[in-house]
Amino acid sequence: MGKFKFNETSIEGVYVIEPTVFGDERGYFMETYQKEEFAEAGIDEEFVQDNQSKSKRGVLRGLHFQYTQPQGKLVRVIRGEVFDVAVDLRKDSPTYAKWEGVILSEDNKKQFYIPPGFAHGFVVLSDTAEFTYKCTDYYKADDEGGIKWDDEEIAINWPIDDLDEIILSDKDKKWLPLSETETDF
Repeated sequence: MGKFKFNETSIEGVYVIEPTVFGDERGYFMETYQKEEFAEAGIDEEFVQDNQSKSKRGVLRGLHFQYTQPQGKLVRVIRGEVFDVAVDLRKDSPTYAKWEGVILSEDNKKQFYIPPGFAHGFVVLSDTAEFTYKCTDYYKADDEGGIKWDDEEIAINWPIDDLDEIILSDKDKKWLPLSETETDF
């Protein structure tokens, strides 16, 4: 039996992944990545960098991508809860400009795989959230691009009605809509 359930989404190459969790009165154990099982599911990437962030309720990070060194990401939440989003930027894709989103939390232990060629972002729904992810390429600050988080063309259905405010970085406040952003994937 495999240790992961790979759930395909409406966008080719994007997966919601459910690990097998072994728990008892002491706590739990789970594998979060296993190269052979991921490759069998079609995720045959080499991850070269791991990142972690902590954010408070209402923080929205994104929508980010890299222009010339696009990153695939395997993301998960180790504390709290976020709504995580991938937007297809592959111009030849039948799902170009479409998005897929999923609730990731310390309780559901789901992971989200986003291949290269996508914009990525998330909003924190709990008081705080710790977010960790593996990347298929190195982060390059001068290669980063972004798209306005509330772009009307993309029309992401962010579950933000219960949030008092959306907190954006100065950088994320300046992104333009997809129609005004050059991408070449």
